[in-house]
Amino acid sequence: MLTKKQLDLLEFIDRRLQRDGIPPSFDEMKEALDLRSKSGIHRLITALEERGFIRRLPHRARALEIVRMPDALVEKSGRPGFVPRVIQGDRPSAPPPRGAMSVESGGAQDVPLMGRIAAGVPIAAISEVARHVAVPQAMLSPGEHYALEVKGDSMRDAGINDGDVVVIRETTTANVGDIVVALVDGQEATLKRFRRQNGMIALEAANPAYETRIYTDDRVKVQGRLVGLIRTY
Repeated sequence: MLTKKQLDLLEFIDRRLQRDGIPPSFDEMKEALDLRSKSGIHRLITALEERGFIRRLPHRARALEIVRMPDALVEKSGRPGFVPRVIQGDRPSAPPPRGAMSVESGGAQDVPLMGRIAAGVPIAAISEVARHVAVPQAMLSPGEHYALEVKGDSMRDAGINDGDVVVIRETTTANVGDIVVALVDGQEATLKRFRRQNGMIALEAANPAYETRIYTDDRVKVQGRLVGLIRTY
């Protein structure tokens, strides 16, 4: 039987995986559970792992996978049952194009890959379709979507690595804490977490080596919100 804190953490991780396709950071988990230190989160994650509810994936930053959900949370969510949504990254006998994936079930939809985007210092805005990638239908929500290949490591602590392909839902608005594609000064695009700070827009990295960049409202336009991530091996 899980404690209330363990249940709360498992539910929070599940919600973020369903919303963003990536797990929350330790800071976000600490804030959500109102804990004073990350050590408490480490203990909760270890307990959930020992009880077989989550799995930590080795050699990958902030990589958690939910294996199963307790009956109490399944009933609360109204879902018939929990099935992990896994994008296969195993290497087949013939290597696929970068960003390709296999989908076990549920079908896939071709999404335009618009090029590369900086997870670091902003680079030139991207507008040309390079090719298309297959994205599981379960990852897509209503609206238009596109994909971008990530360049740089400034979002590594959000589980987004150099060379990953991010799936973006087109939108011009964002909530605080969303990971967005932001167009700066109409010509530079970057992938960052969206914040507001003293009436300004803050584009926050998920790597302490990069500083948060602050802009006035008129300099930043949201181009989309992260809904999923594709990684090949």
